[in-house]
Amino acid sequence: MTARQTALRALACLDLTDLSDSTSQEAAARLIARGQTAFGDVAAICIWPQFVSGAAQRLRGSKIHLATVINFPAGGEDIERAVQDVREALHDGADEIDLVMPWRALRRGDAALPRAMIEAVAHSLPSKHQLKVIIESGELADPSLITAASRIAIEAGAHFIKTSTGKTSTSATPEAARVMLEAIHDSGKPVGFKASGGVRTLAEAQIYFDLADEIMGPDWAAPATFRFGASGLLDALLATLSAEPAA
Repeated sequence: MTARQTALRALACLDLTDLSDSTSQEAAARLIARGQTAFGDVAAICIWPQFVSGAAQRLRGSKIHLATVINFPAGGEDIERAVQDVREALHDGADEIDLVMPWRALRRGDAALPRAMIEAVAHSLPSKHQLKVIIESGELADPSLITAASRIAIEAGAHFIKTSTGKTSTSATPEAARVMLEAIHDSGKPVGFKASGGVRTLAEAQIYFDLADEIMGPDWAAPATFRFGASGLLDALLATLSAEPAA
């Protein structure tokens, strides 16, 4: 696969994200404009819940999905609050929910609470809406915990499992991605994978594609099953696409 082909593949799988503390409704509008490129649209825009309503209006008629974050970034343990926040986000127009698993509960040996939260949120979603569960793999660290978190999320109804919030010292890593992809493969369920945080270059994106191709098969990593959560990656992809002539 050429650099251009990889860049086009990554662009189509990109959740273009702005979860900075200084963002605004205007910044969300600019993000949407950035995601509609001369080489194709990104898969989704991912923004804070308070900006979803305005973004939904701007994306009306677009094929770009609108994602927002819930229980983010702390991964709290209030299930009722998480469900209520999801309902508000759906009312405002969100298509996809990126939910932070209460990973601290799992780390102290409580698997029931994360499972209950994910199940409650999954049951609150209408069909055709996507639930991406953030397991915060960098904080879990231990491969056995990453496997456990992945399995809990898959069994509880996640459509995707996602590495990270991007708000901790360790975000996506190839090592965690391998463990998560193997959990998806072993489950036999149609669950996707999202690498989020720290993926900034085409070479880094290629590492994750290579892992997915190895574990899940060469045709698996597509927007319906594979995403990058990033902001800076778009610039790298556009630089490659602008420099590489079409075949």
